[in-house]
Amino acid sequence: MDKLNDTIDRLGGVYLLPVAVAVLAFVLIGAPSSWATLTVAGLAMGMMIFLMASGLSLVFGLMDVLNFGHSAFVSLGAFISASVLAAMGGWLGAESVLLNAAALLVAFGAAMLFGLVAGWFFETVIIKPVYADHLRQILITMGALIVVEELILAIWGGTPFSVGRPAFLEGAFVIGDVTIEIYRAFAFALGLLAYAGLYFVLNRTRLGLLIRAGVENREMVEALGFRIDRLFIGVFMVGSALAALGGAMWAGYETLITPHLGADMMIVVFIVVIIGGLGSVQGTLLGAILVGLMSNYVGFLAPKLSLASNMLLMMAILLWRPNGLKPAVK
Repeated sequence: MDKLNDTIDRLGGVYLLPVAVAVLAFVLIGAPSSWATLTVAGLAMGMMIFLMASGLSLVFGLMDVLNFGHSAFVSLGAFISASVLAAMGGWLGAESVLLNAAALLVAFGAAMLFGLVAGWFFETVIIKPVYADHLRQILITMGALIVVEELILAIWGGTPFSVGRPAFLEGAFVIGDVTIEIYRAFAFALGLLAYAGLYFVLNRTRLGLLIRAGVENREMVEALGFRIDRLFIGVFMVGSALAALGGAMWAGYETLITPHLGADMMIVVFIVVIIGGLGSVQGTLLGAILVGLMSNYVGFLAPKLSLASNMLLMMAILLWRPNGLKPAVK
């Protein structure tokens, strides 16, 4: 196994895994146009999952918190964004791209702002009393998720809620025989932009240095005189805002959402975090792309295995690398 890991690292490391999966899928699918469409859809799905999972990965790695209520922010972001878009229906359908974009920015901004505030409340009131007690963390955060689902049910009802899209994100464009939905291309670009922002903050700023140091050795950071508790709150709030943004993007992707959206995505988000490695943004991105590609390829090739594909992927990777693909160094 060590020789296998060394060989893979010399060839480019685990970053080649999505390429290997895509090449294998190309051989099995056979039709280049179908393969290209599935690949774009998988990348877009992966980027949206990355938005939901990146904050949870940092919270796991930095704060050692098993937050099963993280997906509540996904649900809230989806419904708040959908409600804002519904209220600005005139702007969504306008011929002006500027009005379309303004409506989208307002909806996403509202979702992220609510995520920040809700994240602060969640960390201060719910998480802080149960630090260092994983069993109580699981119980109380699962309870919080159920409460949020019931609140959404009471406010928005139990029937599927329709989500509007800006006119400039509707439709598709054709490259040769390949049809690519504009919304999926937009989702991929937004996820890539979010990753670039997180990577810059974590690797090129003093704040990022403190966060990475806290992931590796919390006690040392505290001994140097830094307020690690404030850092915790900030990371939790940003992670919640990213989850809300991911939920808003997913709502537009699905176009119909229910109060159980967050609970449905919770398993996928945790699989991505575990596959990538706790506390690693790069690992989370890699895991999210792998999950997105596998879900689309397996759904096309063997629909009956599509639901199990993520679990099988996680089992295979953990048997190979028990700490995940790119875990934060401890």
